[in-house]
Amino acid sequence: MGSNRIRRASVVALAAATAFAATACSSSGGSGSGDAGGVVTISVNGLPPATQTVDRKNFEDDVKAFEASHPNIRIDAHEGMMDPKTFAAKLAGGQLEDVYYVYFTDPAGLIQRHQAADITPYLKDVPALADVKPALQDVFKGKDGKVYGLPTGNYSMGLVYNRELFTKAGLDPNKPPTTWDEVRTAAQKITALGDGTVGYADFSKNNQGGWHLTSWIYSLGGDVAVRDDSGKWKATVDSDAARKALQHLHDMRWTDDSMGSRQLLEIPDVQKMMGAGKLGMYLAGPDNIPTIVKQFERKYDEYGLAAMPGTATLGGGDGFMFNPKDTPAKIRAGLAWVQWKYLNPDRQEEIDQKSAGSDIPIGLPQPDLFDGKSGETVKAVHAKYANVPQQNYRPFTDRSADVQVKVEPPNAQQIYTVLDGVMQAVLTKQDANLDELLKDAQKKVDSILATAQ
Repeated sequence: MGSNRIRRASVVALAAATAFAATACSSSGGSGSGDAGGVVTISVNGLPPATQTVDRKNFEDDVKAFEASHPNIRIDAHEGMMDPKTFAAKLAGGQLEDVYYVYFTDPAGLIQRHQAADITPYLKDVPALADVKPALQDVFKGKDGKVYGLPTGNYSMGLVYNRELFTKAGLDPNKPPTTWDEVRTAAQKITALGDGTVGYADFSKNNQGGWHLTSWIYSLGGDVAVRDDSGKWKATVDSDAARKALQHLHDMRWTDDSMGSRQLLEIPDVQKMMGAGKLGMYLAGPDNIPTIVKQFERKYDEYGLAAMPGTATLGGGDGFMFNPKDTPAKIRAGLAWVQWKYLNPDRQEEIDQKSAGSDIPIGLPQPDLFDGKSGETVKAVHAKYANVPQQNYRPFTDRSADVQVKVEPPNAQQIYTVLDGVMQAVLTKQDANLDELLKDAQKKVDSILATAQ
């Protein structure tokens, strides 16, 4: 959930929980078309809104090209992905598409509530799946070992930084921090530039603080929740890793004053600081860089991306699942569409060539879906058409093998609400008691995890 696109799901898991259970026996909404005359019509979402003219045209062109090469399949494309304002109502009203978009936080609950079709028998028709990273495929597997969806995008948290401020502060922009101690030192030097410059910023509002604190805890070798020997989830918030994370934040905020006095920040606040050239570093996924460049009229050369300091990071992504009422023909048609549009290394040259010369970034280090020959193909094409400075992201890619990517905990959004309060206390109260904060959070998270499976 580390990008603007992925953050749109921030409350879906809570808002839709009741609807998931209530609609376990609902029929497919979709297009209303059956499998007639040898032609299968499937409803899919993910169509960009009309306001995103380039993205929408590209999507519509893809539909035309797919239908031309698959004359027995018709695509009924719907706008929207995981809008928390409408998604729960769609589920409750039986209007779920035949092929529907999900975030990595959703599959476990959907599978548990029987809101996704078992696609295991049809995977032989998806040859590209052989090269999709196993960890991403595992997100869509149930406890029964069956497969209920396909990943189509991924991200992991890293450190976005301003290369120009690094240079002005006497830091090497090609060698950004790899530990939190180095982050602290760099933040002090950047803050010392003065004129309102802040060395490091972090979120602490609207569940984003808890999201980032979880990332900190992962990076320092801890967890937020683990399964015990009986298979039940237990909180592990009250830990040495969490205490170290909070102490780092406390010291940068109050001892060093390298996080500035303005707190209770969220994504737009921090992106604005970075876009104004007044922020040295913050945690984010690669897709934050084009957002800053476009929104604040900056240049890609100004920004670098480093791997998460420490040994692990939080990752996420998205994919597609299938309505449990889909016929076998609809599942096969849906798999053909998802593979052709989203899991098709052979189309990468066409996609990048079409995007070249536009403001669509080519060459960011993520999504990074493939290993093997498929991965080599995609990387070679990206390098050929790159319109962003790929060398600026080497600190991210070079350490990727050394930084474990861990997914979000169960009932993540409820947990993040609790951890928001911990972040807020540490960043707004100099005398915050870390032990008491973590002890209290441990109890609350344990209560939340009592319903996790």
